[in-house]
Amino acid sequence: MPLKMFTFSLTLIRHGETQYNRDKLLQGQGVDTPLSETGLHQAEAVGWYLRDTRFHGFFVSNLQRACQTAEIILRNNAHCSEMEMVLDPLLRERGFGIAEGRPKEDLKNMANAAGQSCRDYTPPGGETLDQVRRRFEDFLKALFRRMVDEHGGPGRSGAAAAAAATADGTAAAPPGNGLPDDGLRGVPVHALVVSHGAYIRVAVRHLVEDLACSLPDGVKMSQLFAPCPNTGVCRFVLTLSRSEGGPALSAARCVFTNRKDHLRDLKD
Repeated sequence: MPLKMFTFSLTLIRHGETQYNRDKLLQGQGVDTPLSETGLHQAEAVGWYLRDTRFHGFFVSNLQRACQTAEIILRNNAHCSEMEMVLDPLLRERGFGIAEGRPKEDLKNMANAAGQSCRDYTPPGGETLDQVRRRFEDFLKALFRRMVDEHGGPGRSGAAAAAAATADGTAAAPPGNGLPDDGLRGVPVHALVVSHGAYIRVAVRHLVEDLACSLPDGVKMSQLFAPCPNTGVCRFVLTLSRSEGGPALSAARCVFTNRKDHLRDLKD
C-alpha cells in the first residue's frame, strides 16, 4: 500500500497501584500481583478521564496488573468498550532478577555496593536498560506496521494531519489543567499502551533522547523523565513515512509525560 505520511498518537499509561507498589516492593516480571483497592479506583479514574477518546489500537503488557487496568479503561470508554486488547510480552516490566519480591531499598543497597546509580544498576538475573530499550524498539517497529496496515488508508493520513498535529497548541497546557484530548487535534488515529513504570521510563527516554522528539515549550527535564505514577499518562504524536524496510519514523513530538490530573480527587 502506498504510504506518503501517516500520523498517529501514542498514549502510554502505567498500571494502577498494587499492594507491592504500596509496600515499596519490586515486582518486575516474576511477581504478578493484582491491583489493590486504590489501584482499581485509579484505573476507573483514568478510564473516565479518557472516556471520550476513540482509540484505534489497544496494546497491553500480559502481566495481571496491566491487564486489569486496561480492562477497566476499556469498560469506561464511550467508543471502544468492545475493542479487543492485544496482549504483548514486549510491554512487560523490566526484569529485576534476584531483586524481585524484595524491598526497593535492597536494590539501592546492591547498586551502592556495585558503585552504580540505582537506575542504571542491573541485579543478577535482571534486564539491562539496553535490553528493555530493545524490547521497546521491537514493539514500536511492529506497532508502526500494524497501525499503517490497519488505519493508513486514504483519508486517514497525510501531511495535513501531520501539520495540524505539529501546530496543536494544547501540548503546552499548564500542569494540573491538562485536557484528555491535548495533542490530538488534527491527528486521525490513536493507539493506547498500558505498561509499567520502569518500562515507560525507558520508553520515554528512547523517544526523547534517541528519536529526537520535539518537546513542549517550557518543559522541565526533571518532570519529563520523572518516574511515572500509577495510572500516569504520557502522550506522543508520531509521523511515519515510507522506507524500504517498512514504515519509518520521520517526526515525533512529546505532548506531555507523567500526567495525573485524573487522580486529583481520589482519596488514598
